Amino acid sequence: MHSEAQKEVWEVWRLNINIYYGGRGIIDDPTLFVINKMQEILEELNVKVARYNLYEAKNNITTLPQTLKEADGIILATTVEWYGIGGYMQQFLDACWLFGDKEKISKIYMCPVVMSTTYGEREAKLNLSTAWEILGGRPCSGICGYIENSLTLEMNEQYLNIIEKKAENMYRTINQHMFSFPASNQAVRQRVAIPQNTTLTPQESEQLSEYVSDDSYVQRQKEDIQELASLFRGLMGNEGADNEEEYLTEFKKAFAPQPDFRAEYSITIPEKPRKLILTIKGPQMEIRYGQPDNPTVEMEISRVSMEQIVNGRMTFQRAFMEGAKTRGDFKALRVLDQIFPFGGEKN
Repeated sequence: MHSEAQKEVWEVWRLNINIYYGGRGIIDDPTLFVINKMQEILEELNVKVARYNLYEAKNNITTLPQTLKEADGIILATTVEWYGIGGYMQQFLDACWLFGDKEKISKIYMCPVVMSTTYGEREAKLNLSTAWEILGGRPCSGICGYIENSLTLEMNEQYLNIIEKKAENMYRTINQHMFSFPASNQAVRQRVAIPQNTTLTPQESEQLSEYVSDDSYVQRQKEDIQELASLFRGLMGNEGADNEEEYLTEFKKAFAPQPDFRAEYSITIPEKPRKLILTIKGPQMEIRYGQPDNPTVEMEISRVSMEQIVNGRMTFQRAFMEGAKTRGDFKALRVLDQIFPFGGEKN
């Protein structure tokens, strides 16, 4: 997609960009498609991208401003479903105002991304930019649009080009430290709206510290469990990435047929040489490793995510929301968790 000369120039300095998604995580949310595509482009440019889904962190939103410390730029992404930027995004911005490091925020570029399934995407995009400027941050040109269905984005080459160019422009803006004229929003903050230093009680300070430490501890525990799960699978006779019997038994046991439903799923696991093919024809299911004939849905899932799915700790929809590359019929993707309810009851 990009020339080697471009990549050589762009990879001189590796940037850190955080994505904060304030929608509800619905599989057809067009905002999810846009930020997944932007993340893909940024990672091609050697950017380190971290994703934070605010609906998953709703109990710990007050601690999220601490994740800004290593960021060179951020993407604030939300979906207008009836009015405004949504509660999760507003809570995050409130937390930045109350608990964020304003000196650090003043050096961070922000790109707003707002897709709307109703009226108001332009106003929401402006609200995000205004809020970030009042916080003292630096604005980037963003994306907004009215999209009824994410398939509209996927099938339109011109829309894909717009998303790609916006991601590249954001990279250039941050990498070149582009300057802009001062805005009155920033003047308001400097002259009138300077917040009082928030004084926390010892109990509140301890509680915030516990949130952060607990999150880090839980993440380490999850990683340890995943490593142990892979280790024990190997000890029990699986040969790892090259074993073409791996996962077949789990899928066969979990299969819950859906009447008159037909589809073919092609799942790429980067550590494996061939794709995992699931062919569904009503009550019949064929599973194998090989090449698909005419896949309805194509996915690329990491080995760690696949382990979580077959052990009932993650769904295919959750993997998609966390950035798994997916293309094809999104309605068929939604049905996939019904056909294979790992860890749940069969229909």
